[in-house]
Amino acid sequence: MKKYVKRTLSLGMAGVLLFTGCGAKDEKSMTQLESAEYTTGTPAETIPEADGTESGSYEEIPNTAENESEPEDALKTDDYAKQTAESEEILQDSYSSDAGNTGEQKLAYTETADFYARQETPDGYLGSCYEFDGESGIYPGGEEYSEWEEKGFFSVMAQPLSTFSADVDTASYSNMRRLIREGYDLENLPDGAVRIEELINYFSYEYNDPKGMEPFGVTTQISRCPWNEEAELLMIGLKTQDIDYSLAPASNLVFLLDVSGSMDEPDKLPLLQESFAGLTDNLTKKDKVSIVTYAANDRIVLQGARGDEKKKIISALNELEAGGGTYGSKGIETAYALAEENFIEGGNNRIILATDGDLNIGMTSEEELEKLITRKKESGIFLSVLGFGTGNIKDNKMEILADKGNGNYAYIDCLREAKKVLVEEMTATLLTVCKDVKFQAEFNPDVVDGYRLLGYENRALATEDFDNDQKDGGEIGAGHSVTALYEIILCEPLHNSLTDREIDNLKYQEEYRRKNDGKKESPACEKEWLTISLRYKKPAGHVSTLLEYPVGYESYQNKPSEDFRFAAAVAEFGLLASHSAFSENASLGHVKESIKELNLYDEYKIEFSELIQEME
Repeated sequence: MKKYVKRTLSLGMAGVLLFTGCGAKDEKSMTQLESAEYTTGTPAETIPEADGTESGSYEEIPNTAENESEPEDALKTDDYAKQTAESEEILQDSYSSDAGNTGEQKLAYTETADFYARQETPDGYLGSCYEFDGESGIYPGGEEYSEWEEKGFFSVMAQPLSTFSADVDTASYSNMRRLIREGYDLENLPDGAVRIEELINYFSYEYNDPKGMEPFGVTTQISRCPWNEEAELLMIGLKTQDIDYSLAPASNLVFLLDVSGSMDEPDKLPLLQESFAGLTDNLTKKDKVSIVTYAANDRIVLQGARGDEKKKIISALNELEAGGGTYGSKGIETAYALAEENFIEGGNNRIILATDGDLNIGMTSEEELEKLITRKKESGIFLSVLGFGTGNIKDNKMEILADKGNGNYAYIDCLREAKKVLVEEMTATLLTVCKDVKFQAEFNPDVVDGYRLLGYENRALATEDFDNDQKDGGEIGAGHSVTALYEIILCEPLHNSLTDREIDNLKYQEEYRRKNDGKKESPACEKEWLTISLRYKKPAGHVSTLLEYPVGYESYQNKPSEDFRFAAAVAEFGLLASHSAFSENASLGHVKESIKELNLYDEYKIEFSELIQEME
């Protein structure tokens, strides 16, 4: 078997940096990193500068009577005083490589009211220390990302079907963007923070519009893979029809807003308030708006206001203040109850949750939240999630909530991003046209030897889940596009290793067997490379519809479109940023050169070009 069938990838988690905007680095946050003080009653313990120009100093805390008066304070105990003298050496040992990040060695830096308290974590680390220019830069915070396993190449003869659910989330790209703006390079971006499919799907492409009564327009292109000389690259694009929001069904919207103490930062609650004010500007009198907040307790701030009562809605938003714990599950329960009370038959019933994901009261684990949302989504109410802030965002929890709540997940790091998600892409964000959308690609073994799907690791489905309407898929909004990329390796003669029973329901395997038995081949076996199958349900439906699209050599282009080349460059960058074990010849230099050759007019594509050109 070829090498591409046998590769694997180790798993990992990491933390991220503080950030307060879309553009250049925030001087205030960097100053805080360079001179953070620990409230200990002793001279400040300084941390290394982010640019690595100073190694920092760690002063031993005197074992005074004053310090001994509060032995429960971890910062004032003898153990801590003994550790600080060797702090720099400990940190270097704990974080200099993945191999050292095990067990009790991993430390988390968790932000409190006035200081950063050092805490041990038994499994993984929430915050982390990364090396910059050979020096350790300590970045306080408690951000969490889900672990995922990268998939390698599959042999078509062994596994001819590739199945996954559609994904239109974009949070990973905007989150990665702010990390890069704050100084992270490709080597130290947190593991799990970069999801390649979300990078690719952040951008819009010129795909075919839907034909007839079908909800999707499908576009396919195949050309040489830029980073793997052994492979071709297959691009599959889906696009739904754009809808003018003024002509869309009425919306019943519940703004579920986190106002806990962790939201008391400029890039959290204040940005949230401005973002939702922008969304409100485009609502009409046919819409209903309710506002539920949660901190230590939940509160109904506004109930069933008309969409054109803009002053009333914005006034309610402006009066919000942050403080207290984070009883998110209680807020979710109240929001669903309020959405059900104002339910619009045939309308768009949706909760928009805005949070940093830092739930600490009630149901807080990913498993508990998944069960809660899975139960609630049967009400016909969709849940979208908007992530805000830095330092302690819980990307893992927010992604689960959106995925299981039949909604999308975006990360808002500045007003420009809020405008993109809530104004420019308003109908795509708010109006679901297809739910439980599933992809399945069946490859023809007479043409394709092996394949690898880029990204979608946390969206993978078992083969049998494709036809099972009880299994959840993805949701696609009006005017949304979904892109999937495959590396495919053209075949050499292989022996059929599947049994007759296993190939009975496979289109190409049957034709391959006929060929080997000396029987006449069908046109499909001669011309088709693969067949794309799609299943979807209408927003209020319970039974899926099947669509099929054969892909043949006519999709191959020696000179692919600019959309293809741009998506390929983003994917190549994603391989590097996600620390892929299958990056082959990918390089930042090659990505830069590929982008320079394109005529970019889209402001977000131009921004990506500028982002990578600044990197080294």
